[in-house]
Amino acid sequence: MLKIGITGGIGSGKSIVSEILRLYNIPVFDADTEAKKLNDRSPVIREKLIACFGKEVYDENGKLNRKRFAEIIFKNPDYLRKANSIIHPEVAKAFSLWAEQRNQYPIVAIEAALLFEADFQEYVDKVIAVYSPEALRIVRILSRDNTQESEVRKRMEGQLPEDDKRRRADFIVYNDPSHSLLQQISDIFARLCPPGAF
Repeated sequence: MLKIGITGGIGSGKSIVSEILRLYNIPVFDADTEAKKLNDRSPVIREKLIACFGKEVYDENGKLNRKRFAEIIFKNPDYLRKANSIIHPEVAKAFSLWAEQRNQYPIVAIEAALLFEADFQEYVDKVIAVYSPEALRIVRILSRDNTQESEVRKRMEGQLPEDDKRRRADFIVYNDPSHSLLQQISDIFARLCPPGAF
């Protein structure tokens, strides 16, 4: 089984690339979505987050109070690192189990904005970085989310710089009007896979 990591900055188009892979019958594990589920359901994460940040990070229904949690961890880089050190290993375990359960597929993928920051590259064979120019990413996010440009830039600053992602990736997919996503993905998998596998 070939395991592929998909990463890129906010607004780069990771989800579009993931959807194209799904059209080719490649299962994709969405790390951000799964992390949210685990934050609510994992007793390991719950116990450690409460020990570090207090009971108020969970609401009366036993679900993570995301607003309160964000207020705590984004004010202090050390708190953010601590929270990630609790959550990311559990997401990695969930991905490994998920992949094992799909061993009938020749290729699986994980989409993760923080793939390198979380060391998820250790669990995959190849990494695809999705790249879009910053100005285009900002336009996309502003049209998608109800937010301000200053907030978008703050979120961008909290991620690994795009140049670092591109340098560390095995392949780069350019998501802008002058490049075809389908053609780029087809070319990548033609290089990675034997004929007929993709």
